[in-house]
Amino acid sequence: MKENQLDMEDEEFESLALAEDNPTYQEGKDIHEFELPEGIRLDVGVTEVIGKTRSFVQSLIGDGFVHVNGLVKKSNYKMRSGDRVKVIIPPPKELQVEAENIPLDIVYEDDDVLVVNKPQGMVVHPAPGSWNGTLVNALLYHCRNLSGINGVIRPGIVHRIDKDTSGLLVVAKNDQAHQGLAAQIKEHSMARKYIAIVHGVVLESTGTVEAPIGRDTIDRKKMAVSFHNSKSAVTHYEVLERFREFTFLRARLETGRTHQIRVHMAYLKHPVLGDPLYGPRRNPFGIEGQMLHAEHLGFVHPRTGEWLEFTVEPPEIFIKIINQLKNN
Repeated sequence: MKENQLDMEDEEFESLALAEDNPTYQEGKDIHEFELPEGIRLDVGVTEVIGKTRSFVQSLIGDGFVHVNGLVKKSNYKMRSGDRVKVIIPPPKELQVEAENIPLDIVYEDDDVLVVNKPQGMVVHPAPGSWNGTLVNALLYHCRNLSGINGVIRPGIVHRIDKDTSGLLVVAKNDQAHQGLAAQIKEHSMARKYIAIVHGVVLESTGTVEAPIGRDTIDRKKMAVSFHNSKSAVTHYEVLERFREFTFLRARLETGRTHQIRVHMAYLKHPVLGDPLYGPRRNPFGIEGQMLHAEHLGFVHPRTGEWLEFTVEPPEIFIKIINQLKNN
């Protein structure tokens, strides 16, 4: 089973619940037995040994696939001298993701990679509540082959942009391409630039937000600047044009955390226009979806070593609002 170790945005996992007496389970089971240092948390120790993400290990523990001396324990169980751990990794749950004939705005394509201009309102990959109409559904119809590193639900997906953010994404058609692209994201060498319309007048012509991002402790649907249980996040920005109550700017990602630009701009008290999660619920333009567009993408081709760059115009609604602000 290939666990998602290369996704740079955030760690997600699917709960894997299979009965041990299931024939399919018996055929595909992967069993690890070992001892851990005394005093270490069960989930921490198992994560270090089997090389999976901690969220994945906690899911295994919660579903009863991790035993200590034959018994199921909680994730925070502290190991004792002589404890014997048994970890059973079941095969991936069979999931069917349908190929759908959905038009794609393909900017570039070869045998290894595909660059697509995702429209605002399209979810990148299937998830509860959005099993159809996603970019992955469209890709499966268009492409015969996609990388399998991120599993059945996210074939080819190396990085993501939010549902209501438009713009450029690179998709991997094979595992070699996926690993090469993911390494560039990890090394912060992939160029990703966004344009945005934000509330208020940003006074500094250029700036950098260096503030760690983690899950909001009150609202779990949100991310927040936090110095506990968070990851480093860096966003560079430059003002393109100022208006009476709004600012048009460009942001460059150095890291790629979930909702990073949206969180960082809200942290500066300049939330993205149309963002109901981090900004005002109502906006004077009555739009749905944030005015955030991934306009530029640059990366080294994972096979040829050639540097590729792409730039796309924002959607019509974005241009319409900019013109309206200029006229006002």
